[in-house]
Amino acid sequence: MSRSIKILMSIVGLSLWGLILGFVFFANQVTGKPQRFSASADGIVVFTGEGIRIKEAARLLKEGRAGKLLISGVNPKIKASELGRVTGLSNKHFDCCVTLGYEAINTLGNANETFEWAQAHDLKSLIVVTSSYHMPRALAELSIAMPETALLSHVVLPTRFQKRAWWTHFDVTFVLVSEYLKFLPAAARVGVKNIQQAWVKDTNAHASMTAN
Repeated sequence: MSRSIKILMSIVGLSLWGLILGFVFFANQVTGKPQRFSASADGIVVFTGEGIRIKEAARLLKEGRAGKLLISGVNPKIKASELGRVTGLSNKHFDCCVTLGYEAINTLGNANETFEWAQAHDLKSLIVVTSSYHMPRALAELSIAMPETALLSHVVLPTRFQKRAWWTHFDVTFVLVSEYLKFLPAAARVGVKNIQQAWVKDTNAHASMTAN
């Protein structure tokens, strides 16, 4: 076996182990008990999915943690009155403070929809509400779409994650693996963007020093 093939196999092996260890870390993090949340912000955004997400976001709005709420990724077939009942908010509170976003069909769309809404209302900080396993990818996409906005994560632990170890149930493990594989490209884009920003900053700083 040639030296180059041995090196290639070593790289592939290390990469696979890195992916596996990364997944285990990811799975343990997103299935752990959420920390107590007490922060406030200019607005709240919740990505649709499990109904418990919307109820939790509405609870934060009701508590006064923010003055506005965006429900992003609403199915066009769902009426506002139906979502109003899900939130448990009064009609007055729902009508004044809740925006329904019907354009997003995936997490990237959620991020773009959130950016447009936050920009329209001049919101500088947001509480992000979504399921625990979905939060890393949600924050990654949001940080790319709106890097100047402060993002505060409020995770919702799905009921099926609360009373059993993730590795003992195929359905939970499948969800985690699927989400991890979706998260990796988003994380890579964040990394590339951070490198680009750092390079531009260093280039500008060098140019400024040279000019002086």
